[in-house]
Amino acid sequence: MTKSRTRVTDSEALAFHAQGRPGKLQITPTKPLVTQRDLSLAYSPGVAAPCLAIHDNPDSVYDYTARGNMVAVISNGTAVLGLGDLGALASKPVMEGKAVLFKRFADVDGIDLEVDTSDVEEFINCVRFLGPSFGGINLEDIKAPDCFIIEQRLREVMTIPVFHDDQHGTAIISAAGLINALDLTGRTAKKIKMVVNGAGAAAIACVELFKALGVPNDHVIMCDTKGVIYQGRREGMNQWKSAHAVETKLRTLEEALKGADVFVGLSVKGAVTPENVKSMAKNPIIFAMANPDPEITPEEVRAVREDAIVATGRSDYPNQINNVLGFPYIFRGALDVRASTINDEMKLAAAKALAELARKDVPDEVDAAYGGRRLRYGPEYIIPVPFDPRLVVEIPAAVAAAAVKTGVARKPIKDFEAYRRALRARLDPTADSLELIFEAVKSNPRRVVFAEGEEERTIRAALQFKAAGYGTPVLVAREEVVQAKLKEMQLPGEANFEIHNARLSPHVEKYRDYLYKRLHRKGYMPRDCQRMVNQNRNVFAAIMVATGDADAMVTGLTRSFIVNYDDIRRVIDTPSPAGAFGLSIAIAQGRTVFVADTAVHIEPSAERLAEIAIEAAAWAQRMGHEPRVALLSFASFGQPQRDHGERIREAVGVLDRKGVKFEYDGEMAADIALDYDLMRRLYPFCRLTGPANVLVMPDLSSAHIAAKLLQNIGGVTLLGPIMNGFDKPAQVLRLGATVSDIVTMAVLAAYQVVKS
Repeated sequence: MTKSRTRVTDSEALAFHAQGRPGKLQITPTKPLVTQRDLSLAYSPGVAAPCLAIHDNPDSVYDYTARGNMVAVISNGTAVLGLGDLGALASKPVMEGKAVLFKRFADVDGIDLEVDTSDVEEFINCVRFLGPSFGGINLEDIKAPDCFIIEQRLREVMTIPVFHDDQHGTAIISAAGLINALDLTGRTAKKIKMVVNGAGAAAIACVELFKALGVPNDHVIMCDTKGVIYQGRREGMNQWKSAHAVETKLRTLEEALKGADVFVGLSVKGAVTPENVKSMAKNPIIFAMANPDPEITPEEVRAVREDAIVATGRSDYPNQINNVLGFPYIFRGALDVRASTINDEMKLAAAKALAELARKDVPDEVDAAYGGRRLRYGPEYIIPVPFDPRLVVEIPAAVAAAAVKTGVARKPIKDFEAYRRALRARLDPTADSLELIFEAVKSNPRRVVFAEGEEERTIRAALQFKAAGYGTPVLVAREEVVQAKLKEMQLPGEANFEIHNARLSPHVEKYRDYLYKRLHRKGYMPRDCQRMVNQNRNVFAAIMVATGDADAMVTGLTRSFIVNYDDIRRVIDTPSPAGAFGLSIAIAQGRTVFVADTAVHIEPSAERLAEIAIEAAAWAQRMGHEPRVALLSFASFGQPQRDHGERIREAVGVLDRKGVKFEYDGEMAADIALDYDLMRRLYPFCRLTGPANVLVMPDLSSAHIAAKLLQNIGGVTLLGPIMNGFDKPAQVLRLGATVSDIVTMAVLAAYQVVKS
């Protein structure tokens, strides 16, 4: 069943781009620059040595600089998304975004460059001289036909890959989908009749790649706003359209679609009607890729044809033709072999690798994330989904192999298995795992109570939670206050929240009785329970979850952790052997460390430390990591000898007796746990086979201090503390949490229901 398209308001988008450091990029040094000696090595006089080495051997630039992992994302802003000619300056947010996607999906460093000219020759002359700075050039949002001329000329004069993603990215993903759609319908490329609506950069690139796959030239009919592109047509023609003109008597899209096997749309909403689809051949293949709204929706197709395979550019339908499946990984493979170009063989290799990946068994974690759809090769799964962690291995390896085979690789790979292992290790799996968690919740939306429903940040977060499709936000608040806040914030009045006033709710009597049944042997009278239900929003929210009126709750924005925790504990039990505990996830420069307990236990016993280690290790595994657990102390393996380390050593013994399957050791200091070279040198007997990624803290003081330091030191993203151990999902925010923090914790609370 199709979900409604995710809405992002202008105010949300502007706030996202403006918060903190403006924009989406910054430069981070990869070498220490602390001492005078560091600076002398990095710049004068030390920098002279690599300069001279590169002068003597130009290829050594890849050894001494970042060129080999750097791509320029370049535009003049003449065709920005679907917004038209906005100019170079207004294209910068898009180019920054593209650079972020390069880093996020393939660990390629992207630098955005906006060229302030619409003159083709000026643009070419600007870009052609940038070759020494970069390993590749990604052209973006340049209008047709200028983009054809620019790309061709730059490919001729530059010795690094030049790739216009608007053309070739779409073509590669479409080709992958076509390969599998033909396979599923028992067709071959040589025998199909194809109709393409649209004759811009992407459409022409698609047709050229389809023909490279084996579709005969005269089997493809292209249409534009003037109708069929036929031989002899003069109106609205150029040399690129003429190359695909065919001899035919057909003049309209409607005529062309009769009996067609394949429709490929890169045009406008509503260009194809259900009647057109009815007229197509048996088992029609329909790629309706106009954005944001397709030429015809899958629902409209299904209403008239049950035998069709449909793909769109939309994420809320199966078979999304999404360029992010291509460009990051294509450049990854090209850079790794120092390719001089990205040729047709490399594009086809990427398309075929994508098609083959869709036919393989889908990993459990990916399947779970898209739980509303069964990700098995078939009509509704002809191309991989964007957050499949296998993409970063399969596509670059295929592209690199094609580059080597066609002779454009200047650094051929000899051991492809070793290369594939290196690709697997290149990205921290945490980001992919978080995306899969978010997708899992979107596929299984839940009712989440926002206890502090009158706070502005809570209201904004609830709006975003709902708009993103994660479920139904339930606010504990007075409705008139929420509506006044919405008006004050100039946010949509049609938010249509579900709001529960704790004083006026029809459930008050039921909730009071529930609470009294829990607390009457702890000295509470019915009137005490009545007062808590009426006046304590945390208690009210927790009872909603406990009684099944909601799935999860989130609170903590305005009061200290211990107050919120005590409120929840009055209602919700902690049956876990570890009790309730907080897990903080620190993400920095491609490295993730899980820290526990950062919220509850002041000085946990050895048994409880062991149980916390077990549950924290399970979280690490859930996030795609092989857990290596370090039980921390101020001492390492008894040195210096103090009584305080006894609990830690006993906890290791408890884990020994339990026979757990993950790596663990302790007691050890934090620097030993995180610095594997130091660990091996000083303590070669340590059981860990790499730096620890799960840190079990000895007490709440050290855990809390460490978490707060991480939270406020630049370059570290800290999630949590994520609460574990409650028998119903409840998450407690940190004081001062941002809107993004609130949404994330609400999703994590919902996920605890989804995975249970």
